Amino acid sequence: MQPKWLEWAKQIQAISQAGLEYSRDAYDLERFEMLRTLSVEIMSEYTGVDTKQIRELFAGESGYATPKVDVRGVIFREERILLVRERLDGAWSLPGGWADIGLSAKENVVKEIREETGYEASAGRLLAVLDKKFHEHPVSPFHVYKFFFRCEITGGEAAETMETSEVGFFAENELPPLSQERNTDRQVREMFEYLRDPERPAWLD
Repeated sequence: MQPKWLEWAKQIQAISQAGLEYSRDAYDLERFEMLRTLSVEIMSEYTGVDTKQIRELFAGESGYATPKVDVRGVIFREERILLVRERLDGAWSLPGGWADIGLSAKENVVKEIREETGYEASAGRLLAVLDKKFHEHPVSPFHVYKFFFRCEITGGEAAETMETSEVGFFAENELPPLSQERNTDRQVREMFEYLRDPERPAWLD
């Protein structure tokens, strides 16, 4: 579970962002800007990150604040799961990333698989929709929904990419160190349950 200070900072940021988008009164706009500054200061105080960087990443968006969407592709080959090694932290994850505007969730996960593994794929059943705050991920400034899709390879071949340095298939009892920012040990292991029981209901938070 995320710490209370992070929950409060996110809520204050969301309120200020909506207020700055929809308010027309000059005094209200000033107050909402003060709220946004407060949310940035809270994040900086508890994370040690410079306020300028936080404002750019956490408080630089406009419009109504909504959760971000992360998509992950779940591909098996002979009871081994496909993982990629992330260049950013050297750890492993299910292929995926932020969903892009203009593409459906399925289109996004197929694109991410191609860009991170070299494989062409098709997306099938939705296995899970998880709220990142309920799982053992590192602290994040964003509210994130994680979509996990069962996918199948249709072509291509494994390749290094700008974001990943290795591609491999791993048995459940030989999982490499996982990129906790992207997927937890429990999340990856739960995907094996869907391999064993294809009719298992979707995992929803």
